[in-house]
Amino acid sequence: MFENYYSEQIKSTPSSFIRSIFGLLKNPEIISFAGGMPNPISFPQEELKESMARITEKYQDKLYQYSTTLGIDSLRQYIAEQYATRYGMNVTEKNVVITTGSQQAVDILGKTFINKNDSVLIEKPTFLGFLQIFYYYGANFVPVTLKDYGLDIDELKASVKNHKPKLAYLIPNFQNPTGITYSKENRKVVFDVLKDEDTIIVQDDAYGQLYFDKKYKMPYIGETDINKNIYLGSFSKIVSPGLRLGYIVANEEIVKKIEVAKQMADAHSSVLNQYLILDYMQNNDTEAHIEKIRALYKNQAAAMIEAIKKNFGDKVSYTEPKGGMFTWVTLPKDKDALELFEKAVEKKVAFIPGKPFYTTEGINNTLRLNYSNANKENIELGIERLAEAYKEL
Repeated sequence: MFENYYSEQIKSTPSSFIRSIFGLLKNPEIISFAGGMPNPISFPQEELKESMARITEKYQDKLYQYSTTLGIDSLRQYIAEQYATRYGMNVTEKNVVITTGSQQAVDILGKTFINKNDSVLIEKPTFLGFLQIFYYYGANFVPVTLKDYGLDIDELKASVKNHKPKLAYLIPNFQNPTGITYSKENRKVVFDVLKDEDTIIVQDDAYGQLYFDKKYKMPYIGETDINKNIYLGSFSKIVSPGLRLGYIVANEEIVKKIEVAKQMADAHSSVLNQYLILDYMQNNDTEAHIEKIRALYKNQAAAMIEAIKKNFGDKVSYTEPKGGMFTWVTLPKDKDALELFEKAVEKKVAFIPGKPFYTTEGINNTLRLNYSNANKENIELGIERLAEAYKEL
């Protein structure tokens, strides 16, 4: 009825598969490995209540008034200090923009950088939220195959030579959807390929603090090069996704343009939520809190891998993540993950078929499983149900 009214951009942008099945996942009988949700038991609810009481008393009407687009200075300074301490970066609050979740950060980068048909290098497969946004902006995607250790270097070199991408969007730590982590060697070679090109590297690090090995210490691609890199971070995975706070760390010149793009989007992110996050971080042992999340997800990931081995044997292959929230399963080439999804829902278990994570056609035999939002018992039962559905294919 209204087809002629819609913009060409919205008509060409695919719907999110995950969002389209959210209604289905409300069924309490369904064991869901679909959404990329943190486990609710990891939310520091009591501590956030205490922070809410403190900021209500301390900041009063500031919590409810308009604020600056880039975010409150004290939170931006806190983030800059974390990057200086953790990664040795020479950054200040002038390099930081607070966003309404890292999803908005991606959208702002689209607004700031992308003209129609600009080439953007991506992993194959990659985060479907990024694809949906950059479809809207008319990007020309240049997918590079993701191996167990990171990007396929020969493919990367050819893609850079042939397409001259403006941006490279990469998730080097516990990648979404595969759970793969780039090796140190791969990170170095990726940067060596891109450092002299007119390509800005966007590193989305939403899962970077959720490593399972306490000795984990991996540099960013290009390490501390703030002129070549833009970094995306989030509080969703370590505090609460419902607060919708993320951030961008970038060169000051880029920050000024990002500020304009964000002004058009929402003027600024929630002031109350910014003060709430800041107070929580300043008044609690956040490292101990994150360590509990790491231990929780490590056990759940181990339970899922063990259940896959037990129920599928060598019928499928899968990644064994070193952190994060996902494992990636590859079926035999003659099997269709969407058909498996339909049978799995009948068995009351859900996952995300791999197809939405690709821009290329013909890859129908992969699927993403999320282990963070299910306990050990549900993981074991859910994988049993999934194996039963697989047998019916």
